[in-house]
Amino acid sequence: MELYNLGKVPWEDSQLMYHALAQLGRESLCLLSPSTPYVCIGFHQDVDQEVDLNFCRANDIPVFRREVGGGAVFLDGNQLFFQLILKENNPIAPKRIDAFYKKFLQPVINVHHRIGIPAKYKPVNDLVVKHRKISGTGAGEIGDCIVFVGNLIIDFDYDTMSRVLKIPDEKFRDKVRKTIKENLTTIRQELGEEKYRQWDEPTLNQMIAEAFDKLSGPLKPSYKDQEIVTKMKELEASMLNDAWLFQKGKRVAGRVVKVRSGLEVVQRIHKAPGGLIRAEFAVENGKYKDVNISGDFFCFPKDSVDRLATVIEDCPADNVSSAIKDFYQTNKIDIPGITPGDWMQVFKI
Repeated sequence: MELYNLGKVPWEDSQLMYHALAQLGRESLCLLSPSTPYVCIGFHQDVDQEVDLNFCRANDIPVFRREVGGGAVFLDGNQLFFQLILKENNPIAPKRIDAFYKKFLQPVINVHHRIGIPAKYKPVNDLVVKHRKISGTGAGEIGDCIVFVGNLIIDFDYDTMSRVLKIPDEKFRDKVRKTIKENLTTIRQELGEEKYRQWDEPTLNQMIAEAFDKLSGPLKPSYKDQEIVTKMKELEASMLNDAWLFQKGKRVAGRVVKVRSGLEVVQRIHKAPGGLIRAEFAVENGKYKDVNISGDFFCFPKDSVDRLATVIEDCPADNVSSAIKDFYQTNKIDIPGITPGDWMQVFKI
């Protein structure tokens, strides 16, 4: 298997490299990081819905659609990427996706342990320190290959991450920023100002290579040859254009920001006959958290909606419909033009 230990590269090469290797069917491990920041969206996403394109243009932050799923992320040189390309029929690759992640995240866990961070695997594809995510990973099929991508997060720009996302209002943006900061940690935060500096990019990349070498077999140091360069230029022509970026992806009602495995921050807006309902909440491990409801409807008594929010707080997602119906049946409330079905529309996930 080939090893491409490239260090800092132009931002577009940090994506085109693994796409090219996968399309060429060349099994390899790439270690690199972007020399300048950019935003990367998942293959199935709608860029107009996910990204604040005006902010990105004003701040010279490019946006790229990858051929791997997942969510929109802000990427910069403080994140060291590892990109593993395997043939689909490679016997070392488990067929079940959960088994695949568990196996190939182990080298990354080992590196964190070597530098003094007790990272653990959390299904399906997260590494966490206590409850906080410390590495973002994903896998997908490109050509006849499986591509596994992830990062070592040296440091993270929480403010810019929350700013590049398309957020309906500043109140919800603050909630997103706060939730990300509380649930995403970094090597710098875990080791402290002095210790983290001893782990520079070349050292960490060498440790990643050694860890994967034990799992995948010998890695042969390699350099970009003409075949790879030609394929990258071909992909640049097809992937760095508006037709690729603006193809319509999956749209969702309201705004959903995935923070880590098992935690999403959600804003929903629903126009009912009785008025506009706005709800902001988190869904953590299948339960509703931090529920806030507002809107331009009328309700009697006036605390009815606050009491409904209390009922939904900590409610399992698969039980929310019953909880809302029970609330209406057991309380004397009047919210003209808003039925249990409207609330179920708002809180369905």
